[in-house]
Amino acid sequence: MHEQLVIPAADGPCPAHLFLPDGEGQWPAVIVYMDALAIRPTMIDLAARIAAAGYVVLLPDLFYRHGPYAPIVASEIKDFRAEIGPLMATIDNRKAAADTAQFLAFLDTRPDVKGRKVGVTGYCMGGGMALTAAATFPDRIVAAASFHGGSLATDAADSPHLLAPQIAAEIYVAGADRDRAYPPEMAERLETALTEAGVTHRCEIYAGAIHGWTMNDLPIYNQPAAERAFAELIALFARTLGQVGNA
Repeated sequence: MHEQLVIPAADGPCPAHLFLPDGEGQWPAVIVYMDALAIRPTMIDLAARIAAAGYVVLLPDLFYRHGPYAPIVASEIKDFRAEIGPLMATIDNRKAAADTAQFLAFLDTRPDVKGRKVGVTGYCMGGGMALTAAATFPDRIVAAASFHGGSLATDAADSPHLLAPQIAAEIYVAGADRDRAYPPEMAERLETALTEAGVTHRCEIYAGAIHGWTMNDLPIYNQPAAERAFAELIALFARTLGQVGNA
């Protein structure tokens, strides 16, 4: 089941997609934080696949502050900074966390959502948002995953690694071994912060992968690594949300 809806978010109406498993019942909820190429068939297919594993999945359009924009086709982007930069300028980790309060409130109204425990996952720019959300809502978010997330441990005031002491969720971070947005020194800095804060976590670097490897509409898509990433995600949710996925 796939619904398109609008959620009153922190700074206005936020278009979103909601996916449910087949059949009737209640299922744990998951929020997916998109990558910088926005909501498109690849993200929709990914969210639907998570839902098929036994979860109510919310996929919000985090670029809603920008206003309407043309659909993004990854293969047609010629100048990333010029075409995507204005959209990315409307969102950051803190704004995404503010929006998450409204996303959680929306999920609380759904009779098909089971319990209050929620899992989150993010891709590229969404990776840092997922970790920030976990730190901001430790009483609600019990699992958070970041896949090829960038800027996870920087000198910026909103760097996710600074929030490690606030995280109660189990964390999984998957980086690529060819990723300028997540170099080895950053991976080490994040790992140290999570360890010192006592966060249950696992951080891995996928050999042979390039930033964005899970997105099948990008030329750097790596199917074996993407399948491994998806299996790790579903295993994380199964451990923490009490749902056994089989998609």
